[in-house]
Amino acid sequence: MGTAGTGTIAPEKILRELDEMWTALSRDPSGEGEGALRACSLTLVTLAEEREDFSALGETIAALMPEHPARTIVVRLQGACESSLSERVFSQCWRPFGQKRQVCCEQVEITASDAALADLPSVILPLAVPDLPLIVWCRTARVAALPEFGAIAAMAQRVILDGEQIPTAREALALVGGIAAHGARAADLTWTRLTRWRAMLSQVFENRQNLAELPRISKVTVSTNGGPALSACYFGAWVMDALGDIGVHPEFHMAHSGEDSSGELHSIELAAPDWSAELARNDGRLIVTVGDIAQCNPLRHATDYLLMEEELRITGRDDSFERALASAQRLCGDRK
Repeated sequence: MGTAGTGTIAPEKILRELDEMWTALSRDPSGEGEGALRACSLTLVTLAEEREDFSALGETIAALMPEHPARTIVVRLQGACESSLSERVFSQCWRPFGQKRQVCCEQVEITASDAALADLPSVILPLAVPDLPLIVWCRTARVAALPEFGAIAAMAQRVILDGEQIPTAREALALVGGIAAHGARAADLTWTRLTRWRAMLSQVFENRQNLAELPRISKVTVSTNGGPALSACYFGAWVMDALGDIGVHPEFHMAHSGEDSSGELHSIELAAPDWSAELARNDGRLIVTVGDIAQCNPLRHATDYLLMEEELRITGRDDSFERALASAQRLCGDRK
């Protein structure tokens, strides 16, 4: 079911269409009282450029729904053109294994030009499910940098961005850090991609012999492919904070491996006299080397689904990220 138009959108009209949709879904053709079950744990607002592959985005959102059922509002951004808004509503349904009854979530798709961005909060807020979190997933760095994005961010409990889309680490840290000024908690998928790295480095120090070397660490070197990477800033900040917590304050260096110009995190080395520990990326693997002993671990590709599934599991403050963000701004804020 759907409608389209230009100029303005009446939220009450969309809500009426959603009610009509649920009335239709709740009917049970078999007469056994097994109509669709309505499920919702949050409102997820997704902002994406119209040139994106919306089929792939739809698959990602559909995959998230069984674990994180939501009223999803997808905003297709047309860019700089005449002010316009249009909308349609539909459902995302699945049948849990071994059950006859379908579980459904509702989705609203809005098409908007840049000139209509200022009108989005007045449309989205009435559509948000009362008393449940509202999360904004902004998939476009271009829009996140526009002045109108401030009012959109202010609606949300959390705003999820991908800092790797932003040209420099300094710009990304400033943009992500600025989200808090609008009253929302920020999240960055660049940080989420580091979960495996942080887990593997933590495992190194589960060994008592390696743990005993922590107070002797005198140098931390983060290496990137090409220019300074945002992921390197986050990871370096997290490591320096952890060492600082136990009273260890080594030198910090940002190095460039020169292997390619991707700007991605390549390796991190923690060095003490006669001892070192290194994590290094190599052809989709993470090589952990402590002294003369090396172990190879899989480093799977972090899809949008995996990243968002991890982020949506966080229901409160992400203290580790917020601390790393503040430290990364001090560590890399002047790096281009």
